[in-house]
Amino acid sequence: MLKERYPYYLANEPVQANEDLEVTDKYSGEVATRVAMADAATIDKAIAASVDAAPAMAALAPYERQDILNHCVERFRERFDELALALCIEAGKPIKDARGEVTRLIDTFRVAAEEAVRIDGEIPNLEISARAKGYRGFIKRVPIGPCSFISPFNFPLNLAAHKVAPAIAAGCPFVLKPASRTPIGAIIIGEVLAETDLPKGAFSVLPCHRDGADLFTEDDRLKLLSFTGSPAVGWDLKARAGKKPVILELGGNAACVVDEDADLDDAAARIIFGAFYQSGQSCIGVQRILGHEKIYDELRDRLVEKTQQLKMGDPKEEDTFIGPVISEGEARRLEDWINEGVEKGGKLLCGGKRDGAMLAPTLLENVPAGCSVVDDEAFGPVAVLESFADFDQALARVNDSVFGLQAGIFTRDIYKAQKAWDTLDVGGVIIGDVPSWRVDNMPYGGVKDSGLGREGIRWAINDMTEERLMVIRTPQ
Repeated sequence: MLKERYPYYLANEPVQANEDLEVTDKYSGEVATRVAMADAATIDKAIAASVDAAPAMAALAPYERQDILNHCVERFRERFDELALALCIEAGKPIKDARGEVTRLIDTFRVAAEEAVRIDGEIPNLEISARAKGYRGFIKRVPIGPCSFISPFNFPLNLAAHKVAPAIAAGCPFVLKPASRTPIGAIIIGEVLAETDLPKGAFSVLPCHRDGADLFTEDDRLKLLSFTGSPAVGWDLKARAGKKPVILELGGNAACVVDEDADLDDAAARIIFGAFYQSGQSCIGVQRILGHEKIYDELRDRLVEKTQQLKMGDPKEEDTFIGPVISEGEARRLEDWINEGVEKGGKLLCGGKRDGAMLAPTLLENVPAGCSVVDDEAFGPVAVLESFADFDQALARVNDSVFGLQAGIFTRDIYKAQKAWDTLDVGGVIIGDVPSWRVDNMPYGGVKDSGLGREGIRWAINDMTEERLMVIRTPQ
């Protein structure tokens, strides 16, 4: 079980300043633990400490950064069950999904450890004309400096890890604001980091209210902001971030196209997973399903049958697939969106019922454009189906969105696969699987309202480092 109380981490040290943040068990609704919350003065101290730590962090040898990351990998393995249970309680994540996220946490730190010793530079040839004869160029990558990280509630471990692990690999100190609904995973990461030889002030993990976190965004001592969360918040933060680079991983209403030649057993099984794993609370969860008219009825019937078989209930039980969404308010919002879709001409195929924060997995059909459940990000166990007659028409429908994170294409035609890759205005095209698929060493991010920049360890390290040129002249 969880501890009765948790500190925040200020400049590598635990501080039990208060117990102001109540963290609830998202299934029972009861208070599960209490966490210290940081105020503006504490955040200011953390940023100052990160500035002081920057030279020592930059001076760490690559193997020393690797050793720190490898220590984290081993400790996360040792604390695997504790981390999974914490996720299950604080996020309401079904225990199998929670274990999967802990596995990804370990993968992310392991890949970062590998990358820490291969942050290479370049030797450009400068002798492009007679005037440059005898000049040689050398480029190395250096840490950008103190970084600010804001992570979301839906993947409290792994999305924090995608900021923290590359920062350590790159040699950047950081301050992290975890989501106030799900801070425990990030605090446990802090506990493990505190066991290492990171320089004093290298990290702070500070739960705080959104209105108390302006320094995370606006303080010029911070040299990069990485935010994962809602589009409205993300673009507002970018507008207030000043001169610092900003990486945004935002929302989506990801689409999945099933062409006439697809293996329907395989496609249906993967779509059910992609739409409803961790109760649909994923920015690349399957929200829009487009099936070719020749196979549409069969695909629809299979999806409805499989959806109705999903077990809802206590996320701590091994066979639970659908747990609660993060709050009753979010469940009510989704219920309203479902009702709007039906009122405007869509058909409810299954689900739609709500009990507190529990929402039955829901499929709708032929919901018109303009409805929230089609146009906006559902971020819950809801998906909409429609048919198409022509593959190009389907690609156009996928692109008819303000979002552009990832898309899934079920086809056996390599030419259609390449056309989707060429045509779709998204950050990633997944052939033969759902848009929800991700591993932690690939570039991941979106376009349009889905954000800017890419996560994935090597790409994050590039963002957290800058190129520095040296030129040597050999007298002739």
